[in-house]
Amino acid sequence: MNTSEKPHITAAAIQFNVRQGDVDANLAYVRTALAQVAGQGANLAVLPEMWSTGFSYKNLNELALRTAGIVHELLELSRELKLVIVGSMPEPNGDKVFNTVYVADNGRLAGTYRKLHLFSLLGEDRAFSGGDRWLLADTSIGRIGVIICYDLRFPELSRRLALEGASVICVPAQWPKPRQEHWRTLLRARAIENQLFIVACNACGVIGKLDFFGMSMIIDAKGEILAEAGEQDQQILAELNMQSMADWRAQIPCFNDRKPELY
Repeated sequence: MNTSEKPHITAAAIQFNVRQGDVDANLAYVRTALAQVAGQGANLAVLPEMWSTGFSYKNLNELALRTAGIVHELLELSRELKLVIVGSMPEPNGDKVFNTVYVADNGRLAGTYRKLHLFSLLGEDRAFSGGDRWLLADTSIGRIGVIICYDLRFPELSRRLALEGASVICVPAQWPKPRQEHWRTLLRARAIENQLFIVACNACGVIGKLDFFGMSMIIDAKGEILAEAGEQDQQILAELNMQSMADWRAQIPCFNDRKPELY
């Protein structure tokens, strides 16, 4: 366990039906939800992918211009509520945008992560620019890695974050039906193979032409599900015990037994 880590973290995932293109409605929902989970003792809150705007491709560049102001408000909320807040929004980038996670930590910006793997099946590569670096954020509650939605299908990224010292990987997502079992299986696999906590927040309900199943999850280092949402707007919380993670890693020392020179 890193000395900077809190021995216990209360993590929350704020699952909701993102209103496509309606920044004010989404922001109002998130303000209320953050206050609610903070009131329940949370010190980490994860929001869905593109939570402020949805994938509103027709006016995405215009909507992205609001992101700087929203980040400023998130920083203030994180300071007032004593929260680390993780969620992705569109970041302006010329004629395209980045799908960018902002990590707000008690009033400061602890890091940003631009989605590396763009989901070409739904045309993300036509509207977005891809990122070129991973993020391990040093926060007031410890080292947090971040991946976004489709990144989940690329295990090398999560493994890199684990090797660099992540104890928690946060996963903002908009993962639609009918691939629920892929979502549940891959999240548990990333936790099991890297022996760390996963806090994954999916969207729910119908957004544009897609139907999202929710099922946000908080998973421990053994792959056991600590909390799981249904298919409606919901906030889930769970305690992350860092000592239990350290004990499990000592019991089954996968990282010590790796043979990276052979693969």
